[in-house]
Amino acid sequence: MPITDETHRFTALSARLTGFGGAALEATGLTDTYRAVAVEQLGAGPYARLLHELREPDASMDDDLRAAARAVTYLWYTGSWPGRPPLTVSSRAYAEGLVWKAAGLKAPATDPEGYGSWAETPDRSGPGDGIGGSGR
Repeated sequence: MPITDETHRFTALSARLTGFGGAALEATGLTDTYRAVAVEQLGAGPYARLLHELREPDASMDDDLRAAARAVTYLWYTGSWPGRPPLTVSSRAYAEGLVWKAAGLKAPATDPEGYGSWAETPDRSGPGDGIGGSGR
C-alpha cells in the first residue's frame, strides 16, 4: 500500500513521540490504522493541531495537546486507545505494541497459540502426560 503524505506526517509525529524510527513503526503494518483511530478519537481539528504543533513544540503547549500526544503514544505502545475501559484496536495491535519491542519480548499469548488462547480449553489429547498437548 503506498504511503500517503498524511501517513508520512503521522509516522513522523509518532516517531517523535515514541522514540522509535519511522521504519520500525511502519514495519508494524498499523500506521494507517492508528492514524484513523487517532483522527476518530481526537477529532479532525485536534488531530490536525497535534500534527502541526508537535513539529514545532514549545513550552506553551496546553493540556489538551499534551493529552492528545500521550494518547497517541499510548496507542503505539499498547495497541489500545486510553480510556475507561481502553479501546483495544485489534489482537494484532496488541501483539505489535511497542512496549514488547522496547522490552525485547514477544507479547504474552501471541506465540505460538495466539492472542486470546488463554480463554480456550486446553487440548489434552496430545502425546506425553496429557498436559498441554499440542493436538491442534
